[in-house]
Amino acid sequence: MQITVSQDIFRLAKVFTISRGSRSEAKVLSVKIERNGFIGRGECVPYARYDETLSSVEEEINGLPLNLNRARLSDLLPAGAARNAIDCALWDLDAKLSGKRVWQLAELPKPKPKITAYTLSLDTPEKMRVQALENAFRPMLKIKLGTPNDMPRLEAVRAGAPKSDIIVDANEGWSAEVYADLAPHLIRLGVKLVEQPLAAGEDDALLGMDRPVPVCADESCHDRSSLENLAGKYDVVNIKLDKTGGLTEALALRQKSLELGYDVMVGCMVGSSLAMAPATLIAQGAMITDLDGPLLLAEDRKNPLQFDEAGVHPPSKDLWG
Repeated sequence: MQITVSQDIFRLAKVFTISRGSRSEAKVLSVKIERNGFIGRGECVPYARYDETLSSVEEEINGLPLNLNRARLSDLLPAGAARNAIDCALWDLDAKLSGKRVWQLAELPKPKPKITAYTLSLDTPEKMRVQALENAFRPMLKIKLGTPNDMPRLEAVRAGAPKSDIIVDANEGWSAEVYADLAPHLIRLGVKLVEQPLAAGEDDALLGMDRPVPVCADESCHDRSSLENLAGKYDVVNIKLDKTGGLTEALALRQKSLELGYDVMVGCMVGSSLAMAPATLIAQGAMITDLDGPLLLAEDRKNPLQFDEAGVHPPSKDLWG
């Protein structure tokens, strides 16, 4: 077995801003695992929120033994970006070695296209209204918020896209007081979901608070071990492969979440079609799909995911799985 790691950069179509800052490019780590002449591929997006960098994640991967398999991986790496890239590359490799698709190996139904949200960057209310107007044809828009003065932004987006469903992502940027002030207006503005309104370490404040629309745990939910701390605070969990540490744990987290009565959202970091491809399997049956990373890019992988009026399509075998 041979493992190759590379740092790749994809230009964004436009500057993308959330409450933590702005970026003009997506920096990702690509992994190739070769065995018996076959190559499996995976991609991860190291996230500074979890003290990950391209170099630190690459170092984790380079420290792995070469006799890898998916069963051993959780003992070798914690949940996070490094394990995600390796796990997804191993799934892809196993598919190529077996001549089957990953969904068949995982004993899942054949995946279908899923409508995905499209994310609007955080900006002034007027600029966000323009963004909404330009994308009003999309059935679902996700708004990046997370400031004390977000009400005008919500109103502006609704004015620009009167028929689209809206998801709000505060990225841990609100206080309990700000959320309490905004909450009564969410139904009026057609908001279907609020993602991580409070900081993960401060979300006990959600206990006993009114939730007029479902509240989704993002930074508060990484893998199955997170679920015990979500009761009474959240209605939905956002499954991202860079948090779970790959498709293997993501599938297990989805199953456990549904058993406990949570709805599921599948999300992504800003990466290429290779990063989104495994997540399309998690999206099957999800309440919300948010796999728009490639739509935010000015350039993508060869054989990219297809997006059309039916949503994001499962990957071709030439891309992954």
